[in-house]
Amino acid sequence: MDSDLRSITPEWLDLLLRPILKGYDFVAPYYLRHKYDGTITNSLVYPLTRALYGLRIRQPIGGDFGFSGTLAKFYLTKDVWESDIARFGIDIWMTTTAVANGFKVCQSFLGAKIHDPKEPSADLSEMLHQVSSVVFELMDTYETVWKGIKGSSPTEIFGFCYDVGVEPVHVDLERMIDKFILGRKELSSIWETFMSKDIIDVLKSLPSRPWEDFRLPDEIWAEIVYSFAIAAHKKILNKKHLLTSLTPLYLGRTASFIVETLNSTPKEVEEKIENLCLVFERKKDFLIENWT
Repeated sequence: MDSDLRSITPEWLDLLLRPILKGYDFVAPYYLRHKYDGTITNSLVYPLTRALYGLRIRQPIGGDFGFSGTLAKFYLTKDVWESDIARFGIDIWMTTTAVANGFKVCQSFLGAKIHDPKEPSADLSEMLHQVSSVVFELMDTYETVWKGIKGSSPTEIFGFCYDVGVEPVHVDLERMIDKFILGRKELSSIWETFMSKDIIDVLKSLPSRPWEDFRLPDEIWAEIVYSFAIAAHKKILNKKHLLTSLTPLYLGRTASFIVETLNSTPKEVEEKIENLCLVFERKKDFLIENWT
């Protein structure tokens, strides 16, 4: 369980453990969050891992999991416990390891996740770096797995899904856009070494004001993420420099998402995230063609 939870109930334990008694090895959480909570999950980790490994696990870095003794023993055979993987990267490592090695996976609906929210423009750089680093490392580890997968399929959900209230998350939109603009000024020469001219041209065209016109399209964002994965695989840049240069792009994508969804209902936001996932699935050929 995440240590900052304020919405946990006794039923969570039942929902995370009962599927194990029914033969599942890994239970991921499925809960409702404010539309601007979990931006790393929504914009990067969920679309990417879904496209790579073909399972729709909505919260692959949710922080609250159930797993079998068999899977626990398998985890303990891996030499990761003194590395960065055992920090912010542990959640995606657990999820991906279970999926890629053929363990039986499901989800359980837990209601709302209420915890200490993190404002995207202020608090998430280190988490973004560690999570993306682990995702890219796992792509090397399980290359033979994800290359043969097309599309995605649903993952069974235990529990009854229902609407719940969630706490709002404050976002500083102008600060995010300003950080993107500064990053574009300072890092464009780095991005140009591994991203296409089409992507760079779109990034250069994004306006600083008015923020209502700030849009980073799904197709471009998917190609950006895949370009970073390819650059990490080919070791085109020092890994720390590469991942540091991802932060302003993530902030730009998050700002674009906020601009597009300010007046959207939770259902409409989820539909937009679903559309982004489908773009990642369609763009997977771009990844495979440029991987080697």
